[in-house]
Amino acid sequence: MSGVPASAAGGPRTAPAVRQAGLWNIANVLTMMRLLLVPAFVLLLMHDGGTDKAWRAFAWAAFAVAMITDVFDGHLARTYNLVTDFGKIADPIADKAIMGAALICLSVLGDLPWWVTGLILFRELGITLMRFWVIKHGVIPASRGGKIKTLAQGTAVGMYVLVLTGPLATFRWWVMAVAVVLTVATGLDYVRQAVVLRRAGLAAERAERAARTDREAAR
Repeated sequence: MSGVPASAAGGPRTAPAVRQAGLWNIANVLTMMRLLLVPAFVLLLMHDGGTDKAWRAFAWAAFAVAMITDVFDGHLARTYNLVTDFGKIADPIADKAIMGAALICLSVLGDLPWWVTGLILFRELGITLMRFWVIKHGVIPASRGGKIKTLAQGTAVGMYVLVLTGPLATFRWWVMAVAVVLTVATGLDYVRQAVVLRRAGLAAERAERAARTDREAAR
């Protein structure tokens, strides 16, 4: 042995090991906190039959914290390379859990029509299943419209959690109407993207099979 490193001697270079983010990083901690906020939010909102303004204000605070952490945990994970398998699974579950819990509780209390809750939950569940349907062909990226939809939904639901009267009660109805329209519009756009992506993926697979058959026939 010459004692000279392989890289200096012209030998093969070993790629530096990529440090994997640990489970207990700030992004995952925020996600876990959001999951824990779900039952706390439900208890606060449903306390005393949902009639106490103070408890509903506390419920709104829990909901607001959950929405804020939803923004920060994803940003931190991408910026500081803290993406983990746990985060990939838990983050969307936490998102759906807090929004679904809020919608269902508001409908149980009679503050929000069940058809609004059903439409939003059907859209969210449908898009999640659709992503799995086309995942082998590619990933449907989050669109600007989808982000605006999420903001509109969070704002509208937050306003319904609070006990509002007069012009504010009317205003929140319009905010929810906008959220519903965006929910439907972005949902249809995701369906279009999924169909296009799947067709392109199937076409690429057929072309690859045909090319492989041609190569084998030419041997």
